[in-house]
Amino acid sequence: MKIAFLTQMGFTGKIPRNHPNMRTEFAQMCALKADHYPLYDVDKIPEGYDHVILMIPKTQQDRDGLYNIDIVKKARRVGKYVWFMQEGPNWIFQDLPIHQQFWHYNILMDVDGILTENRSDIPYFRGLVGDDKPIWNIPSLMITDDIIPRNMWGDAIILGGNFVRWYGGFDSYIVGKVFQPEYQLACVSMGRKQTLEDSIEDITYLPYVEWREWIDVLTDFHIGIHLMPTIAAGTFAMNCAFHGIPVIGYEEADTQRDLHPLTSVKIGDIESARNIAEKLKNDDGFYQECSIESRELWEKLYSEEVFLEHMNKVFGSLK
Repeated sequence: MKIAFLTQMGFTGKIPRNHPNMRTEFAQMCALKADHYPLYDVDKIPEGYDHVILMIPKTQQDRDGLYNIDIVKKARRVGKYVWFMQEGPNWIFQDLPIHQQFWHYNILMDVDGILTENRSDIPYFRGLVGDDKPIWNIPSLMITDDIIPRNMWGDAIILGGNFVRWYGGFDSYIVGKVFQPEYQLACVSMGRKQTLEDSIEDITYLPYVEWREWIDVLTDFHIGIHLMPTIAAGTFAMNCAFHGIPVIGYEEADTQRDLHPLTSVKIGDIESARNIAEKLKNDDGFYQECSIESRELWEKLYSEEVFLEHMNKVFGSLK
């Protein structure tokens, strides 16, 4: 089966298994042995693919050059079936100008199938496009070659996002304070990080690193907190589960709900999140249960083998 991914990224070719920045979309391309092409080069792509997957950029700036292109029609020259693949929350296109929202909707109507980031996104897209095309989730994925799960408990708490609404960093921080002073707090540095965040005295900010280094950095931590109201790929919860690190997060994200069922809460339920934090801090048996379960569930639900079995069903739905 020949598969092509078309995104806003400017490179052509396959993702090698030793890629240093193997974030989830790269892992998905790698596992599927897919070829990658820039969306803007659609006229230059050779024919003969079975499935073409369109990842439409999230931002207006990255979309500007696409509005005069019938991207679905051109993709049909390249391959037999054309899929839209969700990137970011399902509502993200509604922050764009009106004409761009309709352009986005027309793509959803024109493609043969839709790939969502979460199973909870499927009813949203089904409501938009009706019952006439397949809609499947494409699970988040890690390529774990030469990566060893942690075998020692870390001594700090990691917050999964910065102090903006997108990541819900302030809420994560408030819950994280439950663990002080016994545990130090650390936080990632993402693109939306605010300038004055570095002035928060009881948080150590980690520099941005590529994924392969990040997955090793994670082993230093005892617990993750990621109360992110923006439901997207959920890679933080997945990466932590690989190492058996319990994560307090929102159950609407597949990776959180699937891999950390005992530490998941509904969006906005900070009270329950604090209660779980207290239990993780004071009940070692509960901590061990959550840690062991997350690692076992990762193996059962999010391994590369499970991903490929699922994607064979997805692509088979259009035969």
